Amino acid sequence: MSNQSPKRAFGSSAKKQRKDVNLDISTARNMLPLVMSIVQDIVVMQQKLSKLQPEQENLERHRRDLVWQERERRYQVEDELVAAEKKLKDAVIELRGLGLALLDGEKGCVAFPTRINGRSAVFSWQPGEDNVLYWSYEEEELRRPIPGDWTSGTPLRMKSK
Repeated sequence: MSNQSPKRAFGSSAKKQRKDVNLDISTARNMLPLVMSIVQDIVVMQQKLSKLQPEQENLERHRRDLVWQERERRYQVEDELVAAEKKLKDAVIELRGLGLALLDGEKGCVAFPTRINGRSAVFSWQPGEDNVLYWSYEEEELRRPIPGDWTSGTPLRMKSK
């Protein structure tokens, strides 16, 4: 698994990777403590993968010349990579299970799907932000501040396919 997140239009991956869910801003904000915890795991695993992958590549490149301690480390790094990749995959699956999409794994940016003016859109949050404060139409990169009068909305609605 690669630790590089593809760069896409801001909401472009959200629709393909989530259940058909529309959230209002209140619901998105109520979900935030759980989402923060999941994203923290994702960011930590991304950092761990970024650290371990170059070490694995170096050990693999010199595998025929390694002394026993280095060979042992090579096996240990491989096991750690597999575990980190599984934890990362599980965390992303957990987000998708909530109907959300991970837009950028390195930054931890998450999309909360919604509809605005009849168009598919997302509310977004990333680590360092105190709350869900931005939105954008899908396929747009521009993150717009959420207007203050959007704080009340309709409850969570899931469409069945």
